[in-house]
Amino acid sequence: MNIPKSDLPRVVIIGGGFAGITLTRKLLKEDFQTVLLDRNNFHTFQPLLYQVSTSGLEPDSIAYPLRKITRSSDRAFFRMAEVESIDPEKNTIYTNIGEMVYDYLVIATGSKTNFFGNKSIEEHGMWMKTVPQALNIRSLILENLEQAVITDDPVKRKALLTFILVGAGPTGVELSGAIAELKRNIVPQDYPDLNPDEMEIHLLEGLDRVLPPMSEEASAKAHKFLKELGVQVHLNTMVESYDGENVTTNTDRVFKSSTFIWSAGVTGAPVKGLNASALVEAANRYEVNVFNQVNGYENIFAIGDIAVMQNEEYPRGHPMVAQPAIQQGKHLAQNLKRLVKGEKLEPFHYKDKGTMATVGRNRAVVDLDKWKFGGFFAWFVWMFIHLWYLIGFRNRLVTFFNWVYNYINYDKAARLIIRPFKGAKEKMEDRRV
Repeated sequence: MNIPKSDLPRVVIIGGGFAGITLTRKLLKEDFQTVLLDRNNFHTFQPLLYQVSTSGLEPDSIAYPLRKITRSSDRAFFRMAEVESIDPEKNTIYTNIGEMVYDYLVIATGSKTNFFGNKSIEEHGMWMKTVPQALNIRSLILENLEQAVITDDPVKRKALLTFILVGAGPTGVELSGAIAELKRNIVPQDYPDLNPDEMEIHLLEGLDRVLPPMSEEASAKAHKFLKELGVQVHLNTMVESYDGENVTTNTDRVFKSSTFIWSAGVTGAPVKGLNASALVEAANRYEVNVFNQVNGYENIFAIGDIAVMQNEEYPRGHPMVAQPAIQQGKHLAQNLKRLVKGEKLEPFHYKDKGTMATVGRNRAVVDLDKWKFGGFFAWFVWMFIHLWYLIGFRNRLVTFFNWVYNYINYDKAARLIIRPFKGAKEKMEDRRV
């Protein structure tokens, strides 16, 4: 990997998500040699991925080069690599670009989409965990609208204009709200020969309310906002299969759709090599103690979505969102400094700063410790918080101006099919033959 030798203890961090970059930043000026590894050369601000997929933002607004984080220190290095396995006995990791010895290893690999063993959904559905996946959804939505304009088959057009989203957590709610705004503001202008009323947006949820992680008050308000936007919400509805056209559920209802987006859950993304006892199989995440040390290892840590720190308040571990990852990254940096000095480690305590979700234009719900509110003010708070936590001044500035432009003009300037989605492209080619 061409990392220079050093007398400083080497901290290898796997993953450039919220946890990984927070820890890296905190160690830049400390007495460590820090090596950050990620399969991509950029950090993705995942809370705004849905805006990329619905033409509200371009990818460079929510992506930040990882080398810009490490370049301010001659003790920090970034390598674009995919970690294949860990050998804890030799303190060595193996990657697709070589191997590396570590003194301390921090696993911050985050999470991946959970299909719960349903192969048909994994094969035919769309999901949104990365920038390329968000771009695939954007292309598919726009390509289906283009196809709907030119088809004479009413059954095919209905399938092209029917959008199925599965999972009414924050991602599903925000994405369905954004597609509803697309239907309301963009389709009448860009596609005057399409009847917007033909577009149907269905949000399917297996539980009895939307936004299950949030309060019942927030759930009720979000449900109301979705109905106002024309989103059809189906509760207690589980998807059994999707073959690329037909969505079968546990009810009598079968949907025909060319756009099926899965946002019904995530699972951990562990690395091969650690003892089976280190992994909580049900969650596919590493069990850690109060110092974020992986079960059975003193010099291997896990932070963020991949870590399960169980206690009375969080028996299943902390929520798999940005705040626990950021807080654990900051806390572990302090504990690593204590560790090399031979000082006592401090236990991690999570401070819940609240949960929020936006539901289209001027609508959002916010759950704080003592306050729960929704509507325009909640939407304003949501925008401010997301701008604040975006990485990089340029990203904040570009995103802010995009939002102002979209708000004033009722427009989404990023509705470009830069790279056609393969499946939609093949269908269009077959139609031309």
